[in-house]
Amino acid sequence: MSLSAVHGTLSSLKTFQADIGTGMDIVTDVAMDLAETQNEAMNPAIAEMEAMILECAKLDREINYFVDVVQQVTAEVTTQQPEAMFSLSAKVKEQFTGRIARLSDAELHNHQKVVAFKDSMKNSGNQANKESEENIEELDEDIAVTQSQVNFTCPVTQVEMVNPVKNKKCNHYYDEGAIVGLIKTKHSQKKKCRCPVVGCGNSDVKEADLVPDQMLRRKIQSQKRKSSRT
Repeated sequence: MSLSAVHGTLSSLKTFQADIGTGMDIVTDVAMDLAETQNEAMNPAIAEMEAMILECAKLDREINYFVDVVQQVTAEVTTQQPEAMFSLSAKVKEQFTGRIARLSDAELHNHQKVVAFKDSMKNSGNQANKESEENIEELDEDIAVTQSQVNFTCPVTQVEMVNPVKNKKCNHYYDEGAIVGLIKTKHSQKKKCRCPVVGCGNSDVKEADLVPDQMLRRKIQSQKRKSSRT
């Protein structure tokens, strides 16, 4: 086994991890559609989707730990004799198994996508209670109000957000790719990332503080469709 092969495997895992995140977003969208129908028969299906989201979160967490262990072990190997490569797999397995054994499934409920799923279900339920099939115009008005309350423009890119995330510390919204990129850039410079919203006092934005807002993403998409029709 060569280190280049190891790095190639890690790259493939990270691509797969991104696909897991996309899949979790799709499951959340479908669950929101079901929740908005106010159909009690759909409740078991939503419960199954939540279980699916939790399983995906578990897999995502395990990939994070596996990548971390592999990077740590390979860093140690490069400072040792070439023969150390032969024990690479055993070391990774031992450390990874040890880390996983110490984890609790209760922690999965703090996963960003799980939090977003639960928030979306709550918001969808509230939305369904206020709106019905006959008052689509009222929904459009609600979208307009929401747009005035939460600007659809990302404060980082100054363009409309695609995948909005909410900072649970200061309640500001950004496009996920833009804010994560900014955080990584600042960290590479050994600096903290200040919230890019003018006047915000949050001087340390972290990825762990960002929660995807599926409801807002759907409203942005709805606004786009409305604009394209007009």
